[in-house]
Amino acid sequence: MSVLFPKVPKPREWDYRPIYFDPEKEARKDKRLARLQHGAFREQHEKNMTELRKKKNSRLVLWLALLGALVVVMFFIL
Repeated sequence: MSVLFPKVPKPREWDYRPIYFDPEKEARKDKRLARLQHGAFREQHEKNMTELRKKKNSRLVLWLALLGALVVVMFFIL
């Protein structure tokens, strides 16, 4: 079969898509690059850690209040 009909690869097609200027896309790109400046990761990490500490402390206060309320209720019931 290949002797009678040899396989010849087709030539590559030329797929041209013109590039248009999109000001919104450029603004998003600039904004993303601005976040990657020197020290931005450290500042974001410190911000995340302070929020995490605040959340952890508030959760601890809630559990201690619930435990105190439970102790008071158990004291008056027994």
